Amino acid sequence: MNDSLDSLLEKMRLLEKDILRELQRKEAEFFYEVRQGKIRFTEEARARHKHLVKRFTAYIRESRFMILLTTPVIWSCIIPVALMDLFMTVYQAVCFPIYGIPKVKRGDYIRLDRRHLAYLNWAEKFNCEYCGYANGVIACATEIAARTEQYWCPIKHALRMKSMHSRYRHFFDYGDAEHYRQQIETVRRSFEDTDKADAEETAASPLPIISPEITKPREAAG
Repeated sequence: MNDSLDSLLEKMRLLEKDILRELQRKEAEFFYEVRQGKIRFTEEARARHKHLVKRFTAYIRESRFMILLTTPVIWSCIIPVALMDLFMTVYQAVCFPIYGIPKVKRGDYIRLDRRHLAYLNWAEKFNCEYCGYANGVIACATEIAARTEQYWCPIKHALRMKSMHSRYRHFFDYGDAEHYRQQIETVRRSFEDTDKADAEETAASPLPIISPEITKPREAAG
């Protein structure tokens, strides 16, 4: 299982960590901080943001007619997305304990924080939160499906894939019948790395972000 593909996937995981650290550094650049799930902008930053808000009437006037016409279509997608959210929650609550698969933390994927941006009008905030919810649900469902696939059929594909999910690195090579029969039960239960990732995230120390000369950041919300 420790072939060159596993090595490349591990490098991708490390790159994702580097991206996360870079995003944390952006907090200092744009004068906000995240502490205990709360987002805080400095007073100066919030004041600048409020000057950049586009009035709703101007927002509608500047939108193309065809975009406005498709609004009901895109918002109708909330129905299947919400149903997916419900079904995946029930599914893993019922099945994962039986299979011995650790549950996916829904809150790790669905983040609704863009409403705290003072430079967005109410319509932009509404749209942004919808996008965050829909994409978060899909990402969470992808991880649930990936863990399910690891249990039921952890075999890599022979045909080229556009992208690979987080559990793919644990799968058997296509056509490797001997290892599949010998180690299938072991691979079905190989989720120790999910616990390790959770521990690393909990233990990670936050970066210093707000510049010392800017004090009293304003709390946005919890």
